[in-house]
Amino acid sequence: MGSNQAALSFLRNLAIAALGIGATATALNSTLYTVDGGQRAVLFDRFRGVINETVGEGTHFLIPWVQQPYIFDIRTKPHTFSSFSGTKDLQMVNLTLRVLSRPEVSRLPDIFKTLGLEYDEKVLPSIGNEVLKAVVAQFNADQLLTERPQVSALVRESLIRRAKDFNIELDDVAITHLSYGAEFSKAVEQKQVAQQEAERSKFVVMKSDQERRAAIIRAEGESESAKLISDATAAAGEHATGTECSALIWVGITLVLYHGDFSRQVALEKG
Repeated sequence: MGSNQAALSFLRNLAIAALGIGATATALNSTLYTVDGGQRAVLFDRFRGVINETVGEGTHFLIPWVQQPYIFDIRTKPHTFSSFSGTKDLQMVNLTLRVLSRPEVSRLPDIFKTLGLEYDEKVLPSIGNEVLKAVVAQFNADQLLTERPQVSALVRESLIRRAKDFNIELDDVAITHLSYGAEFSKAVEQKQVAQQEAERSKFVVMKSDQERRAAIIRAEGESESAKLISDATAAAGEHATGTECSALIWVGITLVLYHGDFSRQVALEKG
């Protein structure tokens, strides 16, 4: 009987000790929180509000129930959004923008106060559309293609400056897609067809001009050849008669046909 009571007492004490250890571990765990790599924390105090200090990586203490940590991811994140905007010449264009953003670490308490944990989703699409519409309105539709580097640079500078107002850093800004409305695309296609027709007509005119010049040169050559034959015939008539004259005339014609501009000289030498 005594041994049973001792065993029960031992088990009771063991349970109490285990319960105490568990309670202690739970209490201790509630006073600790961990900030992983690539993260920062902001503490909210029930009595003092948001504490204006950013907590770095590692394990930290807090006052249970009084303080609550909020974890921010400070690594660069990509965001993509589109904007349907009007150009200076009243054409509609659809642009897609990709940005790489991260919060300004030292300003995380202010970001938490004003925007909360989802700060980027609340701000970037709005200011992105605002900047795109403002920049696109400064250019004609065709200039968005011919002056794309300038357009991209202006969008980048404007958006980086605008994001700083919300304590957001932009590591990269790029226009990834650009397309026009149906009416402008049709007008561009018609313009390309017209340019191709103009080039074709220009080629036909140039070809006709070349053929005309070739005909003139050919006619001048034939006229010169006829004159040389006539001169050769006259020279033969003065220096030969009968068979000799016919042979000389034949030689003169042959020389004209085969020697071109040199036929006069050769014919005269033969004479």
